[in-house]
Amino acid sequence: MNLGLDTRNTILEVLGIDIVEVGAERVIATMPVTAATKQPAGILHGGASVVLAETVATLGTWNLIDQESQQAVGIEINANHIRSKSDGVVTATGVPLHRGRSTMVWDIKITDEDGKLICVSRCTTAILNKK
Repeated sequence: MNLGLDTRNTILEVLGIDIVEVGAERVIATMPVTAATKQPAGILHGGASVVLAETVATLGTWNLIDQESQQAVGIEINANHIRSKSDGVVTATGVPLHRGRSTMVWDIKITDEDGKLICVSRCTTAILNKK
């Protein structure tokens, strides 16, 4: 999905994150489970899941703000890793829980191809004025 954002040479490109949907009510992105996203034990790295979750939350916030004068950044995130995954693709679906003027809170669920829960995350984003 082309949002007018250049993701070349970013962590999104390195990890293979693909933005599928960005709307006011939800954001969806996928990420392959490959060598780039695995820990040495051969399973999805929790940090890669956190990157995917924060990507969904910040893009969701970005979509809901004045992109000319404001920017969105993550300021807090937590994640509970429920199930391991050693191959395939994971999908993150984020929904806004709070839409404030200066912060937003997003609930993100990461699932496998069968809809099984891999990780659940909550991310708070800040809305900053561009300088």
